[in-house]
Amino acid sequence: MSAATLALDLGTQTGFALLADGKIVSGSKSFHTSRFSGGGMRFLQFRHWLDDLKIKTDIRLVFFEEVRRHLGVDAAHVYGGFLAHLTAWCEDHEIAYQGVGVGVIKKFMTGAGNASKDAVIQAARDKGFDPVDDNEADALAILFWSQKHAKQTTT
Repeated sequence: MSAATLALDLGTQTGFALLADGKIVSGSKSFHTSRFSGGGMRFLQFRHWLDDLKIKTDIRLVFFEEVRRHLGVDAAHVYGGFLAHLTAWCEDHEIAYQGVGVGVIKKFMTGAGNASKDAVIQAARDKGFDPVDDNEADALAILFWSQKHAKQTTT
């Protein structure tokens, strides 16, 4: 099993792109919960999903979309929860991780830092992928960026 790189667009609907053994697997994973679920269930499901990925692949690098501004308080709280769990999980497994700014990802993928979600999806399609949503397209963009621009990461 060779070292793998995981790229994530964090949120209740998390986009992911995984590069392992020269192949990219990507998608969009739902962490929606029911109204009967406790407040921490989505994060517990997220950690279990990460654990399952780690069992299947030797993840050595994680890149994620670093969001600095949210339009709503709930979105900010959810993102912060996912980010906290992701970084703690990476620390626990001694996996290097790095955030990549939203504008950086959009500019790299489309040429414009303020590109629309549709433009990022189209750019992923132009590279031969067919993302199911903007979350998967963002994760692919992060992965492509990481392959070209990855710097020193945090561990």
